[in-house]
Amino acid sequence: MKLALATALAALMALPAQVEGQTPSNPDARLYFVNLSDGDTVASPVTVNFGLSGMGVAPAGTEMEMTGHHHLLIDRPPLGQGEDGADELTIGLPSDEHHRHFGGGQTEVTLDLPAGPHTLQLVLGDASHVPHAEPVVSDVITITID
Repeated sequence: MKLALATALAALMALPAQVEGQTPSNPDARLYFVNLSDGDTVASPVTVNFGLSGMGVAPAGTEMEMTGHHHLLIDRPPLGQGEDGADELTIGLPSDEHHRHFGGGQTEVTLDLPAGPHTLQLVLGDASHVPHAEPVVSDVITITID
């Protein structure tokens, strides 16, 4: 009996590690660019406005249902694709020149990008910068800086 109880307790203690990074999202949530569309040609610096419906925005570290904060992927493969794709979905997004974090709850950024084409994608992250169990992402758009 003690062995069965110990085994059950060990299994319960391991559960949070298995579901970490699996914050639920609203299946109807939509993430989008407010002021830019695929194929736009714009001048640098360019202000990028983030739009979200069906969920709320909260600073990183805020543990509240149906909320998250924005991340902007710049000039890289879509979320979950590329060299570190699986890690992004379970461990979290890195922070570098291709992965911009807006952990303060910001909903826009002004970017100084060099001339030429650039891809952009928005990703909603949970309190720990991990995409939700059902990731909330925008379409990937390409803009050209003239």
